[in-house]
Formats: sequence, C-alpha cells, structure tokens
Amino acid sequence: MQSFRTEIENPVVEKDIIELEKKIRLFKEGNIDEEKFRSLRLARGVYGQRQQGVQMVRIKLPYGKVTSNQLLRIADVADEYSTGRLHITTRQDIQIHYVDLERTPELWAQLEKDEVTLREACGNTVRNVTASETSGIDPDEPFDVSPYAQAIFEYFLRNPIGQEMGRKFKVSFSASDSDTGLSYMHDLGFIAKTEKGARGFKVLLGGGLGSQPRHADVLYEFLPTDKIIPLMEGVIRVFDRFGERKSRAKARLKFLLKDVGLQGFKQLLEQEQEAIPHKTYSIDFESYPKVSVAEVEIPEVEIDDTEAFEQWKSTNIVSQRQKGYQAIGIKVLLGDFYTDKARKLARLVEEYAAGEIRLSLRQNILIPYVKKELVPFFYAELKKLGFAEPGYNKAFDITACPGTDTCNLGIASSTGIAAELEKVIKAEYPQYINNPDVVIKISGCMNACGQHTMAHIGFQGMSIRTKDKLVAPALQVLLGGGNHGNGRGTFADKVVKIPSKRGPQALRLILDDYETNGQGRRYEDYYAEKGEHYFYELLKKLSNTDNLTPNDFIDWGNKEKYKKEIGVGECAGVIVDLVATLFFESQEKIENAEEAVQKGKWAASIYYSYQSMVNSAKALLTAEKTKTNTHASIIRDFDRLFGETGKIVFEGGFENLVLQLNRKKPSETFAKNYLEDAKFVLQKLESYRKLELEHA
Repeated sequence: MQSFRTEIENPVVEKDIIELEKKIRLFKEGNIDEEKFRSLRLARGVYGQRQQGVQMVRIKLPYGKVTSNQLLRIADVADEYSTGRLHITTRQDIQIHYVDLERTPELWAQLEKDEVTLREACGNTVRNVTASETSGIDPDEPFDVSPYAQAIFEYFLRNPIGQEMGRKFKVSFSASDSDTGLSYMHDLGFIAKTEKGARGFKVLLGGGLGSQPRHADVLYEFLPTDKIIPLMEGVIRVFDRFGERKSRAKARLKFLLKDVGLQGFKQLLEQEQEAIPHKTYSIDFESYPKVSVAEVEIPEVEIDDTEAFEQWKSTNIVSQRQKGYQAIGIKVLLGDFYTDKARKLARLVEEYAAGEIRLSLRQNILIPYVKKELVPFFYAELKKLGFAEPGYNKAFDITACPGTDTCNLGIASSTGIAAELEKVIKAEYPQYINNPDVVIKISGCMNACGQHTMAHIGFQGMSIRTKDKLVAPALQVLLGGGNHGNGRGTFADKVVKIPSKRGPQALRLILDDYETNGQGRRYEDYYAEKGEHYFYELLKKLSNTDNLTPNDFIDWGNKEKYKKEIGVGECAGVIVDLVATLFFESQEKIENAEEAVQKGKWAASIYYSYQSMVNSAKALLTAEKTKTNTHASIIRDFDRLFGETGKIVFEGGFENLVLQLNRKKPSETFAKNYLEDAKFVLQKLESYRKLELEHA
C-alpha cells in the first residue's frame, strides 16, 4: 500500500491514513484490542455492517455540498471498493457498503485527492455539520449560512477536544426561520438572524431524537457570528468533562442538560472561558468560494408529455433568490442511487449549472443555479436518468434509514416498508404527491436515524411476540410530530404497535381519516385536536396478533422467516476499559501534546495533556473496579481513593493539578509546563500499577 502514501499532498491527512493502515495491520496481527480498534476506525468513518467481514464507509460532506469533481471521485471509489451504490443519509453524508477493511486506507486516499474526508464521520466525535440544502439561494434567508457551517467543520476537524467524547455531537444550521435544518433536535442548532444589520444566529442547545427525544433549549436569541466557534468549543469542553461515558443510553448531551438544567450548564460554560483560546473568532464569509455558472447556449428540447412536465415543475422546482435562476429537486427513492447516474449528473451540473449539488436531510438532491430557460432541458436529461419523478419533499417522499439491510441495530426493515408505502400513495392517494403538509419517516430501530420521532406520520421497526411465543416483525406507529419553525417543534406520540405487514393498512386508515375529517388543516394541527387516544382507537384493531398469517412472519423485502437479530451498535463507538490500553493511550496523548507544542498549537497541546492525565487516572480506577462515568467523576474519585488515602499524593491534589487548564490561559509556558505534569502523572501512576502487580 506504499503507492498511495506519496500521492497525498497534505501531510496531516497523509499521517491520518498511514496511521489507519498501521492500526489495521496491528489489529490483524492481534496486537490491538478489538474494542480499542473499533473506536479508532469509527472515528475514521469505517463502520461495521450487519454482514460479517465487510464495512460501511461513511463519507463526510459538510452541509451536503458536493462539487462535480467530488461526485465523480466518489463514484470511482464506490465502483473500485464497493458495489457502485451510493446512499444519501439524513445527515447529508454518502455511505457505501461492503468494503474490505484492509482497503479502507487506500479508499480514503483516493477520496482526499478531491478534498473529501472520512475523518469523524462516525464515532464519539463532532459529526457532519448539516444545513438547509437551500443555503445560499433561499429567498427567505438573511444571509448564506454555508461559510459558517464550513468554518465549524474546519475548526473542529481533528480538534483534540472533540475526538473522544462520551457520545457523538451533532450541529445544524438553518438558512431561515423555517428551520429546515431542524435546530430543535440537535446538540447545537443555529438559525440565521440579523440584528441592526449585524449577522448572527439564534442558538439552541441540547436537543436530540432517539428513544427519549428532547426539544432543545434556547441558549441565545441572537449571538454574533464571531462568537459561534468559541461557544461551541465551550459546549464541547463541558460535554467532554461532565457527560456520561459508561451508560451509552444516557451519554448524549441532552441527558447532561436534563441533569444540570440550562442555568447549571451555563455556569459550567462560564468555568471553561479561561481555557478557550479565542474569545471571538471572525469568519471571513467573503472569502467563501464564489459561484460560477456555466455559460451555454440553450439546447432545443421537445417535451413529449407536457402534463407530466407541469406536474414535475409544480413539486420539484425550488425558488431561488438569485434573479433568473431556479433550483431543481431530485427525489431519490430511499436515498439510493448508482454510480452510472452519479457520473452523468455530475457532468450535467458541471456543463449546465454551477458545478455543485446539495444533498438534503430528506435524502434527496438539490441542483442550484439552473437558468430558467434550461429547466425543460434539465427535465429531459433527468428523465433519462430516472431522476424526474415528481413529489420532491412532499408526502410521497418518504425518509428511511437502511435498517436491517445493513445496520447492526436494525430490528425490522425500514427500506422495505418505505418502498411499499410509496407504492400505496402513488396508486391510491395521488393527491399526496403534491402535499407538503404530511411528512412520513421510518427508522429500523429506536435510535431514529430515519428521524421518525419528529414526523407527522412515523414508523419504528420493532418485533412483536404472539401468545405462542412466536416473533414477528413489527412497526410502532407514531403520529403528530412536526417542525413549526424558528427552533420550535413537536415530537410524535407513540400510538400503537402493529405487525409490519399491516403498515400499508395503517397508512390507509390514517390518510382516509385525514381526508374525511381534516378539513384543510395541517396534519399536525389535526392530530393535536383529535389527540392520541382517538388515533389509538382508529388503529388498535391492527395490533391484534391472534390472527397472524404465515406472511406476517416474513419482513418486507425478505423471503425468509423473520428472526430478530441485533448486533453491537457502533454509531456511538465503544468505551475501552482495559488498564494497559488506557496507559498506552495516555502515552499517545503525550506524544500528540509534544507534536502540538512543536507546531505552536498551545491550546491543542494543553487538551492532549489533560486527556492523558484523565486517562491515566481512569486506568487505576478501572483496576479498582470503580465507576468511570465522566471525566469530572474520574478526577474527584482519584483524589478520594488515592490522594486522601495517601496511596498516590500530588501537591495540592490531583484535581487541582488537572484542572489548571480552566484557570490559566493557553500559552507556550503553560502548555510546556502542563505537558511535563502529564508526563509526571503517567510515570507515577504506571509505577504504582507495576508495584501493585508485583505484589499481587
């Protein structure tokens, strides 16, 4: 694999890729613990599949922006290393599947030739920064949020404070008060605002989906743009120190907010201010790449079916604030498309638009900067690709995660039932192809990657047991969620659980009832008026398991009898508690700190040293079988169990030593002194452990 190493111009990226190759080799040789290796590869976008021996690779595409060259590169990589299928996620990433682990460094190197990364696409890191796909063209936006999303991505990529958190951290940007970035369900959500001519953001904190969705709190009604990076750094530092690490089910930021409250969290934020290297961080939005639209003659096009063309225009043309242009929405069934279409699409937008696409949170594609006179030509070309189906971002456009197709956590099929429900709408409810007021989303498990808990109509994959103890695939039906704009939303109620094969019947009952009684109201308003009990009574007959047929025991898209199989979830990484491994990690952190000092990165070095000291303490606490749920508890418990008992004494106490980073500003002197403290801590704790083992 030597050849690809010399082709990467960026030494930081090259080091990353070589390190991944090295760790794969050490893992194959049995020299790295499996759980530790899993954590490492997840932070590099390499994710285990339901199928043994192959990997899913998640390609990180900030705010869904993909240039023509990048799309061509991704297509080449998918053909060479995967199956040629591209999957758009609800976080504006692209995933490819069935990749050989040993080929992932080479795959990554190929992507980096067009500045596409895998870094921190998975694991306990800052995940892909998402944004409204209309950013930059939205008629209602006060300004383009793209430069700010890009700045967040660049600042926190490889930043030591966000590499090993207790859980993943998700950020979104919304172009306008419509909040199409869904700020209320993110760890940090930013909604573009202006105040007295100045740019800024409404900031929401601590939202999330999953089995226990939480609506984010409003942290700021208006925060100037030069404060968003310092704020996010403070939030991550607090989350890293005080967030849960042991119980994965309670390790998201929303649970920390629930425990300490918004005011308590603000106090913790205040305690971090001295350590944050930048009090303000200006983002030069004017240097963001300017749009360059292709200048071409308008090809002559003859539309065969004008009715179909008009129908398509009514649902798939998106208004653009730039005069003379429109955007075109492509409805991508289940977010899946293939490399042959990707290449043709890349060339089409390069030659006739602005050479870029935007991936959407609803697993679709948006083409901005299409001249109005070119719309008939684009329709004809997209039709050749099978990309001219009407219903973009309408009820007919169902969102679904991969579910049991490839995901370890999938309980029941989400893609199978999604395809079936689209068939029902197309055949029996064609009016919903134009309806933007009913949003349908499906997840294969409770983790809500398909965002079912915020949908008007949601389905969650489950299993159901009969009186005879037979197990069938099932769906939890959720109703009444919705995005109300400006950081406000409603999470759906869990109404009833039904066998999966009755999903289409449930949708018919729901839509028939709405057609009869809705009287033109938005669906969430209608649901709120009727209430959960009304809909339970409407659907409860479908929950009866006494009359199941053999077909009910076969999930959608499958031929074999259903068997509930849940693997080890990897979407949040795995915590490693082996004493030797923790000491090894502490030494690695010290080496990282030394490297950062050499580069003059004082704040980064300080944080690496901090992580080394906490890891060293965690090693001894783990040996004592003491809980190590948070960094804060590790620091306190080390003083209690080792300092107060006189076993290991540090002048002033361990907590006082470690938390110097909160009291002193990042500087060369402090970074170098703090690094020596970290080395001293590791040496002292390793010596204690060695003596302990000798006398065991």
